[in-house]
Amino acid sequence: MEVIFLRVFLKAVPMLLLGFFLFMPNVFAANSVTRLDGVNRYEVAVNVSKQGWSSASTVIVANGKAYADVLSATPFAYRNNAPVLLTEASKLPTATKNRISQLKPSKVIVIGGTVSVQNGVVNEIKKLGVSSVERIGGANRYEVAANIANKLPKNSKAVIANGTAYADSLAIGAYAARNGIPILLTSSNSIPTATKNAMKSKGTTSTIVVGGEVSISSSVYKQLASPTRIGGSNRYEVAANVVKKYYSSAKNAIISNGYAYADGLTGSVLAAKQNRPMMFTNASSLPTPTREVIGSKNMTTFTVLGGTVSLQSNVVSQLKNPIVGKKIFIDAGHGGTDSGAIGNSLYEKSVNLDVAKLINTKLSNGGALPIMARTNDTYLTLAQRVSKAQSNKADLFVSIHANSATPAASGTETYYYTTYESANSKRLATEIQNRLYVALNTTNRGVKIGNFHVIRESKMPSCLVELAFITNINDAAKLKSSIYKEKGAKAIYDGIVAYY
Repeated sequence: MEVIFLRVFLKAVPMLLLGFFLFMPNVFAANSVTRLDGVNRYEVAVNVSKQGWSSASTVIVANGKAYADVLSATPFAYRNNAPVLLTEASKLPTATKNRISQLKPSKVIVIGGTVSVQNGVVNEIKKLGVSSVERIGGANRYEVAANIANKLPKNSKAVIANGTAYADSLAIGAYAARNGIPILLTSSNSIPTATKNAMKSKGTTSTIVVGGEVSISSSVYKQLASPTRIGGSNRYEVAANVVKKYYSSAKNAIISNGYAYADGLTGSVLAAKQNRPMMFTNASSLPTPTREVIGSKNMTTFTVLGGTVSLQSNVVSQLKNPIVGKKIFIDAGHGGTDSGAIGNSLYEKSVNLDVAKLINTKLSNGGALPIMARTNDTYLTLAQRVSKAQSNKADLFVSIHANSATPAASGTETYYYTTYESANSKRLATEIQNRLYVALNTTNRGVKIGNFHVIRESKMPSCLVELAFITNINDAAKLKSSIYKEKGAKAIYDGIVAYY
């Protein structure tokens, strides 16, 4: 009896191990995400500084609730290899005070006038043993920016950004800093005198205008020296366009809430020091422009700025997900006048669309950029489906179908073809198939080569999934079930994630 049991056990071990490795979480594929947070903006600034500086001979201090003063400070801070720390107007926060003591700078440069940072704060800094405390101020934000620019070496270029729209300055800050380009500020419809004078004194012969025509009007644009505009329909798109233009090979990025300026002010200098672009997000989900850049550049390493109020855990989950920013084409087979298979009171076109919509939602929630062949009961030719995927530069093509044959035929199978991306198509099909038949509790009919138009002609990795047999009473019962549709969609989604 013991011998028989041992033989059975030894035969079972390989299958158990196979199942373990096949369905274990794909932890090694996850992107790297580091969060720099704190209980408030002052602590976040301290933790940002710890990421880039173990010591510093110079430290920049600015008001944490008055972004205007420090909008132009990134190139100056980078040149001085100085982290930016934040203060209240009338009191140096404990976190900032302790960090200055740790860094042991010989010089602290305060940005802003005595309204932004009062002299009492300067005195507190001096008591920490700092031998030199300087101030760069001005009557307004435009003068402060001009005075900062005058501290930089001459450069024939200047960045021009709206002085009341902080996001554009933060988006360009790291690039400007790395290239020694001053950031000067303007209003939307007129160029302040301080900015004009700064451009004249620095001999500006060309300008990089950051922001669309709402931020900087065409009349202002035309007054600038040899202007080049980096615009966009919103702050996320502007930041994404900065990355597209100036960071051709970026694999890492710093991510900040596009509407929480404090974290971005200090993170911009870290981005410059590490030669990483800064991009923006909503608090709860990555916006499309940010996803597009991440996907197109295959970024895999991120630093996020701020706590879970500024950047919720879902944003971190999306950044960690290897599908983030990937364009995945979901083709719900048949549609419109083409019903597909019919059986057991089911129309294949409807089953396909139901499951495709569920997959689409999961992909979007996961950080991908899904593209659906159809979102309703419409007809597309096979060529139109392929063309739509290719015109959208899809990274993957997954076609959803339900099978039909004799009533006895049952099970799940997935097809790929050998024209393009054969090895990757087979791997995609395998990752999906190995999860799908288990989720649906159907017969495993395996991964096969199939000469179907949509996977034969698609130039990206592609597969065609046959969920189950619509003509089999047991399979059809599952295709009718919202529970099993959800399970099937989840299995296909998990297979796509595992592919990456």
